[in-house]
Amino acid sequence: MFKNSTVLVTGGTGSWGRELVSQLMTHDPREIVVFSRGELHQVQMKRAFDDPRLRFRIGDIRDRQALAEACRGVDYVFHLAALKHVPVCEDQPYEALKTNVTGTQNVIEAAAEAGVRKVVYISSDKAAHPANFYGMTKAIGEKLMVHANLMYPDTRFVCVRGGNVLGTNGSVIHVFHQELVEKRQIGITHVDMTRFFLTLKQAVGLLLRAAEEGRGGETFVMKMPACRIMDLAAELIGAMGLSDVGIVELGVRPGEKIHEILYSEYESQNTVAYSEEYMVILPVLNIAGLQDYYARYPRVPTGSYCSGDSLMSGREIRAMLERAGFLP
Repeated sequence: MFKNSTVLVTGGTGSWGRELVSQLMTHDPREIVVFSRGELHQVQMKRAFDDPRLRFRIGDIRDRQALAEACRGVDYVFHLAALKHVPVCEDQPYEALKTNVTGTQNVIEAAAEAGVRKVVYISSDKAAHPANFYGMTKAIGEKLMVHANLMYPDTRFVCVRGGNVLGTNGSVIHVFHQELVEKRQIGITHVDMTRFFLTLKQAVGLLLRAAEEGRGGETFVMKMPACRIMDLAAELIGAMGLSDVGIVELGVRPGEKIHEILYSEYESQNTVAYSEEYMVILPVLNIAGLQDYYARYPRVPTGSYCSGDSLMSGREIRAMLERAGFLP
């Protein structure tokens, strides 16, 4: 799919972006354009990769004209750029709206006008039955992407929804490690809190598969294991050989759920079991041929896909941390 093609990655200097670029390189693209706001991160990434197929553009997805120029000659777009931290979006909703909603609309319009073949939108489990402003903006982003298939039939728009990814900027594992080294204590917002997790390499590999197989209008949902945050902390403490570690319960932050869901009970009515790695949420909009294509796949049971329903054991958590490179 990507061989001899030009790929644009918005927010491409972040953790997801760097891993995505790394894996895309193995597909022999003609060029990968990294579009982001941060000059320093672009310089660092350029030095780290040192590959002539990489091109960097300073720009903000809030700037429609900058996106239009970046999309010229592009075959595929991966839209990663967003404000992602729940407390930041709760505290500054207007900024989250401009980046996550208006910015996504800009990506859609710029890509369609440039004749891009396919746009892949990276969403979040927080878009399912959202309880915070970040989740609401990602849910709106999904709706905009799905609807774009009706407005711009020459470009396909696909959504991919996942949970937490170990190793990304601001990941809980980084926070825990720093607290353990500096304070010999860990702050937990709630002792019963659970989350979905995948390693960064796994998540990006699944993202690429969805990008290749998506037809336009559907939302791919990554099947992800889940664990209690307390159990994750306990495995990290044990692996670091620490004792007498303090656990401080901080309280649930504004907009934060005890458990996350990857799809809601309502969405399950239009969700199929696509493969061992994916479910696919079909839109309620009538996108030509989409329902017929997925008719051969079984429907999932009615109900939400919740992080509190099936939890990893300590051994499974440790294996995940080892795969992610956090344990020796």
